[in-house]
Amino acid sequence: MSSNLYADHYNQKIDYVFKIVLIGDSAVGKSQLLARFARNEFSLDSKATIGVEFQTKTLLVDNKTVKAQIWDTAGQERYRAVTSAYYRGAVGAMLVYDLTKRQSFDHMARWLEELRGHADKNIVIMLIANKCDLGSLRAVPVEDAQEFAERENLFFMETSALQSTNVEGAFMTVLTEIYKIISKNTLIAAPGADYGKSQSLKGTRIVVPGQDSDSGGNSGGCCMSS
Repeated sequence: MSSNLYADHYNQKIDYVFKIVLIGDSAVGKSQLLARFARNEFSLDSKATIGVEFQTKTLLVDNKTVKAQIWDTAGQERYRAVTSAYYRGAVGAMLVYDLTKRQSFDHMARWLEELRGHADKNIVIMLIANKCDLGSLRAVPVEDAQEFAERENLFFMETSALQSTNVEGAFMTVLTEIYKIISKNTLIAAPGADYGKSQSLKGTRIVVPGQDSDSGGNSGGCCMSS
């Protein structure tokens, strides 16, 4: 059973460090999702991310202290040279599109192909439809995203960084799934061993992650499951 209680990292040792990468076109809200999760902040005049940045957040998953190291990069093509270093060591990914911009969703297949070309084959991937507070401007039906997620074995949630809807639930779902994979592997490898040695993930099915979410449920018309 997972917990989204925050760890007191001054008094507890870190059991695991999980690197998660945010991927998607520019202006879909990747940096806003990171700011909301890591610092519970949202800026209305957010500027485009230049290059790469990352933030950390320490929390508890199944009574283990996990440091989430979340990397954010600009979606513009000119920064694609950072890809190999950006993906290296990642055990989780958030594939983010803006549900009011159809093109950002149509690009998901390309982003997913790039991710799978660079990252470990066992990486846990969450498809994120951001800006669900703008439901009246929706350009991507929930069914389209659910079909894509099911076909590609991805988790799926709709979020609003502005309203804080499902943001924590999305990150906690990914972190908890990573932990499950890592903990299963501890029988044959020490904790913190090379994630690439894990053979325990054989394609992740869509789940209903609402049970893990304390961040707003279905408010704002946001979808949380298939």
